[in-house]
Amino acid sequence: MEDITTLTVNPTIDKNTRVERVRAGGKLRCEAPRREPGGGGLNVSRAIYRLGGRSSAHYLSGGATGTILESLLDEEGVDHEPISVEGWTRENLIVYEDSSGDQFRFGMPGPDVSEEEWKEVLDRLGRLDPSPAYLVASGSLPPGVPDDFYAQVAVVAKEVGARLVVDTSGAPLREAVEAGAFLIKPNIAEFQELVGEDLPDEQAQREAGREMIHRGSVHAIALSLGRGGALLITEGGSEPIRTPTVPIRSKVGAGDSMVAGTVLALARGKELREAVRFGVAAGAAAVMTDGTELCRREDTERLYRGMEEQG
Repeated sequence: MEDITTLTVNPTIDKNTRVERVRAGGKLRCEAPRREPGGGGLNVSRAIYRLGGRSSAHYLSGGATGTILESLLDEEGVDHEPISVEGWTRENLIVYEDSSGDQFRFGMPGPDVSEEEWKEVLDRLGRLDPSPAYLVASGSLPPGVPDDFYAQVAVVAKEVGARLVVDTSGAPLREAVEAGAFLIKPNIAEFQELVGEDLPDEQAQREAGREMIHRGSVHAIALSLGRGGALLITEGGSEPIRTPTVPIRSKVGAGDSMVAGTVLALARGKELREAVRFGVAAGAAAVMTDGTELCRREDTERLYRGMEEQG
């Protein structure tokens, strides 16, 4: 066990299918769907497993769909701890259009979660024994969960001595940053929203990140730049990390794979710079796969070796 716990309060079952053409009116004859676990933290745990590591995935689960989700995680071999809620776990629909190569993603909001239910999550985290070295809080919040939920998770993480990694957006990210985190991984749009201004170039991005770190909000920022790789910003400086050039099949899962690679490398003793480089390699490996599939270990390790050789 690499001493990693992931948290997903709005998990999903991703139903993937294909159709010749998406059009209004009439019936669309789709292929038999493929079902996969989904949601930020669950995808991080799934990617960690694919990379040869282990983590403990904690997540909300409810209704018949929750039972299916738990079964899917069992089939994948992911260590998981469901936290029961009354509402049904959501399902998302991903449709690949053969005629155009486009992918249509229909995301659902998730069940209404009561105060008692989301507070149980915080209690569970506070009772983890032993406490994890790294706690990854990732994904959207379902209805009923307050915007400051991840900020409350940050408080619990400090109490138990875990390094908190946050990957979310909007108000939940802003609240989490104010409470303090070890590492955040926003994309450029999320980061601009967080700081409240446009950041047109690397210098502006670096200065905004350094200011946030100097305020004591976060220890480090891994700014995801898509094809541009990532910009790692720490108190000691910043470093662009270029992504390897790979054939793009689907960008879905790249961000979760990047978080997985980074945290797994950190848990295995890598310094932050090398950990983020491994994360970027995992993100690049994910875009080489179809649909919502995550990174593959052999692709990630090969791409990372190539990045090492290039310096």
